[in-house]
Amino acid sequence: MQTALKEERGKIISISEHIVSTLANLIESRDLETGEHVARTSEYVRTLAECARRDGVYADVLTDDCIALLEAFAPLHDVGKIVVSDSILRKPGRLTPEEFEEMKKHASAGGRVVREILDGIAGEEQMKFASDIAMYHHEKWDGSGYPEGLSGADIPLNARIMAIAEVYDALVSERCYKKPMTPDQACRIIEEDAGKHFDPQLAKIFLDHREEFEKGGKAS
Repeated sequence: MQTALKEERGKIISISEHIVSTLANLIESRDLETGEHVARTSEYVRTLAECARRDGVYADVLTDDCIALLEAFAPLHDVGKIVVSDSILRKPGRLTPEEFEEMKKHASAGGRVVREILDGIAGEEQMKFASDIAMYHHEKWDGSGYPEGLSGADIPLNARIMAIAEVYDALVSERCYKKPMTPDQACRIIEEDAGKHFDPQLAKIFLDHREEFEKGGKAS
């Protein structure tokens, strides 16, 4: 039974890596930051999950299989951007309220697209795992996020991990509409938003191990 599960996981990860690579290249052709962003955030989610497990936070959930799937499917988190127009994705300034509403649609679209891609390839559990990352990584701990306004532990754990990884990378990266922040500035924002935007336990893990993220997400 255990051997069969490992073989299934290996098959899913192999297929997903091919799909992820193809989709990342597709999105990168429209959103110039996405290619490097997906690579870094994959490292960050693995690092955060491994640090949390070492510190006894969500250790019962963050098994080897869970972390492997988290790292493999993390690059799909922004796949829903394929439904967003180039004029919004590449806009050099702040989005208008109407444009932001359009941008927000990428979360729900991402969840749907991931399910369509993995249907017939992955089992329901793996399909939900990947879909949850894409759909819920913009939910906030206090319920003020989107697309469904989930709060607290109702937000899937993999999406809560993804949220910190994505926001940190976005803050310290240069984008067409902003200059990069320093790691100190980014960490202050994550600290201030613990319990509001972010799961407070995961935010603490991130801050306690910030040097591992500053050197590129390479866990020791």
